[in-house]
Amino acid sequence: MTTTLTPPSIEQVCERALRMPCSPALLPRLITVLVSPDSSAEEIAEIIKVDSALAASTLRLANSAYFSSGGAAETISDAVIRLGQRELYRLAALALVSRWESGSSRGEPGDFCRHALCTALAAEVLAETSERIDPQSAYTAGLVCDLGKLAMAHACAPFFPAIRTHCALRGGTWAAAERELLGFSHAEVGARLLKAWSFPAVLATATEFCERPGEAPAEALPLLAHLHAGKYVATSFGPGVSEDGFLFELNAPFLVEWGFTPELLQETMSIVHERAKQRLQDKINHGAIAM
Repeated sequence: MTTTLTPPSIEQVCERALRMPCSPALLPRLITVLVSPDSSAEEIAEIIKVDSALAASTLRLANSAYFSSGGAAETISDAVIRLGQRELYRLAALALVSRWESGSSRGEPGDFCRHALCTALAAEVLAETSERIDPQSAYTAGLVCDLGKLAMAHACAPFFPAIRTHCALRGGTWAAAERELLGFSHAEVGARLLKAWSFPAVLATATEFCERPGEAPAEALPLLAHLHAGKYVATSFGPGVSEDGFLFELNAPFLVEWGFTPELLQETMSIVHERAKQRLQDKINHGAIAM
């Protein structure tokens, strides 16, 4: 007798994901305090102290050979001052995402986080080039836009062979196969999770439509253009890309409309590769990423 599995609903997938430990829920609080011009090092430190592992990572990085100058950073406040807000934000964001990966990834440890970082760096570089959106917002969007994939891996892994077969026989994107077989895609799951974690609404919208920008509401288009282009750049040069990542449909006319020509994307790729190598060093292609 053959037993047919019943797919979980999107509500059930999100419910299971929200019960997982080490969620990125602390990140929106950190974003809020970091972008405020009136925030002090002590206020930033108080948020970091909520997460003991993040606090330890912050101190470790501040006392590393790259940042260390003079005496040791003995407190989180000292570390905040030494690292600066941009570097601190990058550390915290990557640390929170990489730890959430450890509970749900189906591939090589670090693959999801490696690809997410490359997407974040690509979106950031494009924002620096265009000067049309805040680079930190672009970086955040790239880092978290695929978190729904981890939730799906945690709750829907038994259905992946059928999704893979569907893609092989009928073509199309992985997300389209998810919608056909499950009734929802990882992008929709990711958007719901970001809303539940109190991320900015525009970031959740960009996540939901990151692979189908032609259907997105107008207010999300600036961020979405950088995110869609960033995903293409990160996928093109490869670190951490899984099978579903390669089944990504590029909306080239949409990108050209926003000024992201093939020549610009090619130039961006080399810059992102250098930044990724600087950040990941010998872990750029293999190995778990520990913060």
